[in-house]
Amino acid sequence: MRAMSGAAAIVCEKLTKDYGSKRALDHVDLELRSGEIFGYLGSNGAGKTTTIRCLLDLIQPTSGRATVLGLDSHDDSIEVRRRTGYLPGDLRLYENLTARQLLTYLGRLRGGVPAARVEELAQRMELDLGQRCGAMSHGQRQKVGVIQALMHDPDVLILDEPTATLDPLMQRTVHDLIREARDRGATIFVSSHDLPEVSRLCDRAGILRHGRLVAVQDVNELAEQGQHTIAIEFREPVAASAFEGLSGVSQVTVADRTLTLTVSGDLDSVVKTAARYQVHSLHSAEVDLDEVFHDYYRAGTDDAP
Repeated sequence: MRAMSGAAAIVCEKLTKDYGSKRALDHVDLELRSGEIFGYLGSNGAGKTTTIRCLLDLIQPTSGRATVLGLDSHDDSIEVRRRTGYLPGDLRLYENLTARQLLTYLGRLRGGVPAARVEELAQRMELDLGQRCGAMSHGQRQKVGVIQALMHDPDVLILDEPTATLDPLMQRTVHDLIREARDRGATIFVSSHDLPEVSRLCDRAGILRHGRLVAVQDVNELAEQGQHTIAIEFREPVAASAFEGLSGVSQVTVADRTLTLTVSGDLDSVVKTAARYQVHSLHSAEVDLDEVFHDYYRAGTDDAP
C-alpha cells in the first residue's frame, strides 16, 4: 500500500555521518512528500551518495535517523528495500550474464517480476536483453540499471545520477519513465549535480554543500533566482539609460535598435519599461541555473570544513 498523498515519504532527522575526522553529513533535516520528484543537488563529495546509503541501511549514520514510508531505515531495512527501487551511482553487473538473465534473477529476488514488464522497459530503453553485460558500453549498462530500479513498480525510487552516460534522447525517455512512476503514486529521490536537468524534471530540490543542506526550494523558485539574458529589438532607438538602474538589471548594452541586458529574479520592471516603446521582438535565453547553484557554494566558502 502506498503512502498517503501529501504525507512525508522520506524523512531525515539530524542525519549525521562521520568517516574518522571527516564529516560527510552534518545534521541533515529533510522531508520528501509522497508522490513528488525531489532533486538532491551537490558537487562530487557533497554527501549525496552518503545520504542514499544511510536511507537504504547500506551504512549506518553516526547520529540522527531516517525513515522511508514511515519505516525506520535501519530497524525496518528489509521492508524499505522491498518497497524501493535503487539505481546506484557505481552500478556493477554480473559480467557473464545477459541483461535478460540478470534482470530475471533480480526479479526473482524480489518475488517475481512479469517478463512483459521487463520487455516493455527494454523496448523503451532500446536495450538488447540478449547482450552479455560484460560486453556492454557504459550507456547500455546504465539502461540495465534503470530497468532493474523500475521493473517492480516500487513505492519509492532512489536514483543516483540516473541519466549519467546516456544520450539526450535516452535521457528524455528516462525522464518520462520517472514521471510515469510519479503519476502512479511513487516518490522519487534523484541525486544529481546537473541543476538544469533537475529543474526540468523535479518538483522541489535541495542543495547539499559540504554535508550540509543549505536550501530546499520549489524548482520554480530556484529559476526565479537565476539570471535571464534578454535581447529586445525595438522599432525605434532606445537609450540604455532607460533600463539601467532597474531592480536586478545589469550588463545593459545597445547595438542599433537591439537592447541586451541581464536580469536577476523578477522581470516585471523590465517588461513594464519595454512596454513604453514599440517592441519588434523579444528573446530570453534559458535561465542560468548553474549560476544559482554556484552562488550557494560561493556563499559558504568561508565556512567550508
